[in-house]
Amino acid sequence: MDTAQALAELGVSVNDLTDEQRRSFDELGYFIAENVFSPDEVAEMLGEVDRLTKIEGEFGGHEVHIEPGASRLSNLFNKSAAFDRCLACTPTLAAAHALLGEIHVGSLNERSPGKGTGQQPLHSDLPRAHAGDWRGVNSMVMLDDMTEENGPTRVVPGSHKWSPINVPDINMGDVTTVEVDEATRPKVPKDRLAPYPGEFHITGKAGSVAVINACLWHGGTTNFSGKPRRVLHLFIGRRDIPQQLVEREHVTPELLARTNAAQRYLLDIEGAEAKVIGYPPLPDNKAPVWTAAETPGTRT
Repeated sequence: MDTAQALAELGVSVNDLTDEQRRSFDELGYFIAENVFSPDEVAEMLGEVDRLTKIEGEFGGHEVHIEPGASRLSNLFNKSAAFDRCLACTPTLAAAHALLGEIHVGSLNERSPGKGTGQQPLHSDLPRAHAGDWRGVNSMVMLDDMTEENGPTRVVPGSHKWSPINVPDINMGDVTTVEVDEATRPKVPKDRLAPYPGEFHITGKAGSVAVINACLWHGGTTNFSGKPRRVLHLFIGRRDIPQQLVEREHVTPELLARTNAAQRYLLDIEGAEAKVIGYPPLPDNKAPVWTAAETPGTRT
């Protein structure tokens, strides 16, 4: 099987993207698709997010990292069938296949900033070894309305064509340093937490999906209202790039039993054996923490 066959079996085609979505993704590095998931689908996923958050509490997201001030969850495909529908999220998968060719799921995480928290420095999710070295596509599946008041994601339009900045260590892969080129250097802000000239705040109704090039400069903003802003981050990587969460190391018998061949291909769990019986274990007292610190490997 290859990506084209897997997506075809899941009813996804690059032709599903509109001309405007293609233009925006190429020129600006992002686009927003509305009404991707129905209210009933959103409600089911929300219910599972709330259930899992109660179970995991302060350790939520531990398989990838936790984040002070934000509620997080990771490893979601292994925790609930409610999220299986994300394996046919057309805007994300079509854009990823068009940009990257052969792909697999990098991770599915959830993030919701609490009141007065959520501000992140501008960062890119992945490094790039050269101009055409696109490695991933990230997306935000909105389970609540994302508004200016509850911590929308900010993006810098067109910045995916600049050098990546502030890439989290966990995502560096085989790249040891990110060199900021001469053209990008004047654009790098001294204060990466501060508003950036021309930044755009992504907002939308629940059920919408925002898709971004993983090299785009972006970051969370402060949730001033305290209203829930639960978002799934569906990350799709080029197939030769390691997954953020190696699915076969966490796979449960339930996930293996309910997925079809195309879904297993995207998750990269073909031929895997169940590693976890019962609810995925929580750490005893420690988990990786993402503190929005500068990446040591970034050079400006």
